[in-house]
Amino acid sequence: MSVPPATIRHVPALASGPVRIRPAEAAARAVMLVLVAALTYAFTGSVAQLGWVALLAVAAAPSFLARGHAVLAPLGRFGEVVVTCLAAGSVAAESIGRITGGFGAEAVLPYLAVPLLTAALRRRQTEGVALLATAAVTMAVSGVAFGTLAGGYYAVCAQWLVQGAIITFATETMRQLLQPPDPTPQPYAEATRLLTQLRSVARSLPGATLDPGGISEHLLEELRVVAPGHRAAVLSASGGGRLVVLAQTGAERVDWETTLDADSGIADAWATQQPQTASRSQARSHHGGDVSSLVVPLVAGVRTIGLVILETDAAGAYPSSVVQAVTEVTGPASLRLEAALLFDDVRSLATNEERQRLAREIHDGVAQELVMVGYGIDNAQATLPEGAEETAEELRTLRAEVTRVITELRLSLFELRSEVDRNGGLAAAIAEYARTLGTSAGLRVHFTFDESTARLPAATEAELLRIAQEAITNARKHAGASNLWVTCTVDPPYAEIEVSDDGKGFADTRPDGRYGLTIMAERAERIRGRLRITPRHPSGTTVAVVLGTPPRRDSVRDSVSAPEGE
Repeated sequence: MSVPPATIRHVPALASGPVRIRPAEAAARAVMLVLVAALTYAFTGSVAQLGWVALLAVAAAPSFLARGHAVLAPLGRFGEVVVTCLAAGSVAAESIGRITGGFGAEAVLPYLAVPLLTAALRRRQTEGVALLATAAVTMAVSGVAFGTLAGGYYAVCAQWLVQGAIITFATETMRQLLQPPDPTPQPYAEATRLLTQLRSVARSLPGATLDPGGISEHLLEELRVVAPGHRAAVLSASGGGRLVVLAQTGAERVDWETTLDADSGIADAWATQQPQTASRSQARSHHGGDVSSLVVPLVAGVRTIGLVILETDAAGAYPSSVVQAVTEVTGPASLRLEAALLFDDVRSLATNEERQRLAREIHDGVAQELVMVGYGIDNAQATLPEGAEETAEELRTLRAEVTRVITELRLSLFELRSEVDRNGGLAAAIAEYARTLGTSAGLRVHFTFDESTARLPAATEAELLRIAQEAITNARKHAGASNLWVTCTVDPPYAEIEVSDDGKGFADTRPDGRYGLTIMAERAERIRGRLRITPRHPSGTTVAVVLGTPPRRDSVRDSVSAPEGE
């Protein structure tokens, strides 16, 4: 029986704390209340009218003591406006014996500026407009209720409504005019500061590592304790709406579902940012039978950066208690993984930018100068006098050497500019490079590719491409080979790239060739891979880089072998 996916939601507890009173704000309100009380008594001579001041203090309490509350603070400000306008009508009517024309409302209406200014300072312009409308209606009702129909009363009310409108609409403009302009941004200075901080943080991390693969493997080890299972994997986002496998465990290699538009727990967990349980496997290669799967999103802030997939060959293996235990482990790991992925992106961007910069400088500098040298040699050959055969032969030799150097530079530019297309894949990038160099050197190149639809992380693919390029270049330059065999097997997180030639093998001890081997070893170590260099029988050399552990089952894809010599 199919069990529908369960969604586990976590609701954070509401934070609470003591009320913090701002002395300046308290003093300002106290001064306004004292001023209103003094004017009210002076205009009316009635102690009873001071009750409005007491009522105003009560109405002000919510907006003052709960100023951050989404409901109580606005209600308090509306209460202040209503009490102020009602008091204005009452005081105006009471003061008619002393002040004619209803101008006694001037005693209370100055307080109207307090709630309006508070709303304006909090950038609540809509609330300010509503307060003004409430004030206008309450003033009219108060005038009728207390029999204050004199023109002076309505003149005073209109005056304070205009002043309230100025407060409401002009405060934000004044804030912007008085605020000092932001300093001119310095993107490179800011980038330097952030990168310096990143370097310091990276050095202080446990193991001083920001490797996504290593962090993912450590996460799976932690989860194995709280939720044992038969298969597990950590996936992260890649280009084209696909996921890449950073690490996985299990007796067999699993062909996980890596698309986000499929009907799967993987797509649901990514979209909802909530754990998903299901009674079916999240792998394309599963052979059926009872299975329980749990997909937990790795969320950093508001962004989903990856997924953890746990599976076991038993029904109902992931109750709510297990899901809770898993999320307690994946929560802190999300931040670590996000930092590692961001660091990988920064490093890839910086590396690619530097490669492009070097390519431009070589093309615009040394390459163009060598071309001009070649033209000069051609001109010298054309103007040689008859009988200068020895000089002509030396110039032809020199011209051939310049042509060879220019060809090498062009191939170096091609290598610098080569990248893994996120749509084409690693095998296509290696094939294009091998074809180009094979053609230039007269090599017959033989390809064998077995590439999964799943992808490796972009930084890992880039390093594997550079290792393959160096191996192919070494074979072309130093081996004196006639044939080149290139094999590319990608089954994330496993990958193996092998380059073999039928040249003279290790007989070549040129320093630049040995330096190339050192570079390949460093690149392999950077992606936690293994570099193997072995003799090929009966002649030649095989260079292989292996990432991860090989599959323990037959590949779910068919190998594609290009015709010999392609």
